[in-house]
Amino acid sequence: MEKTETIEDFYRSKLNFMPDNLKKEIGHFNVFELDDFMGCSAKPIPYSRKDYFKISLIIGKNRVHYADKIVEIEEQALFFANPQIPYNWEQLEEHQTGFFCVFTEAFFHQFGNLKEYPVFKPNGNFIFSINKEQTEKIRLIYKQMMEEINSDYTYKYDVLRNLVFELIHSAMKMQPANLSVNQHSNASSRISSLFLELLERQFPIENSRQRFTLRSAADFANQLTIHVNHLNRALKETTQKTTSEVIAERLLQEAKILLKHTDWNISEIAYSLGFEEPTHFNNFFKKNIQLTPRQFRTV
Repeated sequence: MEKTETIEDFYRSKLNFMPDNLKKEIGHFNVFELDDFMGCSAKPIPYSRKDYFKISLIIGKNRVHYADKIVEIEEQALFFANPQIPYNWEQLEEHQTGFFCVFTEAFFHQFGNLKEYPVFKPNGNFIFSINKEQTEKIRLIYKQMMEEINSDYTYKYDVLRNLVFELIHSAMKMQPANLSVNQHSNASSRISSLFLELLERQFPIENSRQRFTLRSAADFANQLTIHVNHLNRALKETTQKTTSEVIAERLLQEAKILLKHTDWNISEIAYSLGFEEPTHFNNFFKKNIQLTPRQFRTV
């Protein structure tokens, strides 16, 4: 797996220039037409994490590699990428069009927590197949972004933040109502949010000396200074899963990424994920997907 791509790397690699305001701004935002980045002369997107958020309207046949998943896009889709998850996509036909915007977390400082939205959560929906009517609606939002960013309006970045939220909410409304409406108590939601933030703070694992240290429900409860039963109840209410199940799912996702996209040996991966012995990692992995790590690597 390639090293994490920074927003500066993006500009150097794709555009061969660095915006004057990149270092001056508190946060960064930009919007582009996808057409300018596609075609036979386009540089491939490496499979890696990026340190910025990206929302793309993709029109054309593509294959998206996202974490341990592969998704085929037959016609058009809206794709949400965040700094926690590595991804790339393959262009499967010559004609491609669309738009994308890139922005840093700091761009939304004091304007809301992006990580709270399901489209940016590691196990949330990240890609939405859309019909022609939905595509036209999304296209108009991007057109507004391009007009706004080129304007002299003093508060244009506030308008752009609102347009990003419009993209997010347009996608979330495509989900079943029971998934997009939070029906949980504020206390449980807050505990769950703090837990997930602690969990995600341990990722990405980018070298074999880095280690996942908070591994049990008790570890997280101690960090949050609450009783482990209180944590378990909150997670069960908001996710319908136990704390241990949520931790195991995230560990498994990271394990798949490291097995498929690094050349680390099994012992190194086991260590980085917090397992004391490679056999413990082998047993955990096989229990969850019925393959050993070595078998999964060769599939």
